[in-house]
Amino acid sequence: MIAETVCSAVSAAGLGIAAVSAYRKRFLAAARIAAYSLVPIGLVLTGVVGWAADTAFSLKAWVGFGVLGAAWLIFLGTRAVERRRGGTRAERKAAKAARREAVAPAASAPSLGTGASSATARPAGKPQAAAPAEDFSDIEAILKKHGI
Repeated sequence: MIAETVCSAVSAAGLGIAAVSAYRKRFLAAARIAAYSLVPIGLVLTGVVGWAADTAFSLKAWVGFGVLGAAWLIFLGTRAVERRRGGTRAERKAAKAARREAVAPAASAPSLGTGASSATARPAGKPQAAAPAEDFSDIEAILKKHGI
C-alpha cells in the first residue's frame, strides 16, 4: 500500500516537472520526463510493485538470492582458475601431447647428415658474425638535440 502511494506521488511529480519543461518550450525534454514519470505508475498497475514488496520482505526469497549469489561467485571463480591454467581440460591435454610430439626422441643427439647445403651451414666452433652496423644517425641527432 505504501509502495503504491510512493510510486503514484513520484509519477505525479514527474508529470508536473514535464509540464514545467513544456511551458519553457523544451518539448523533447518534457516528453522524456513524462515517459519516465509514467513508469512507476505502470509498474503499480501491472502488479510488479506488489510482487517486489512481497519478495523484499520474504525470508525465503532472500535465501534464494543468497544461493544465486553463491552460485555466481563459484562460477566466476572457476572461470578465473580456468583462464589462469590456459583453457579446458581437453585443451590442456592437446597442448601437452603437442609438446611431447614437437621434439623427436633422438633430437638431443646432433645430426651430422648432409641435409644442409654448404652455403647455409656454419662451422659449430665459430659464432655467427655480427650483423652489419645499422645507421643510427637519426637517433643520434635526436639525442644531441635533447642534450643527451
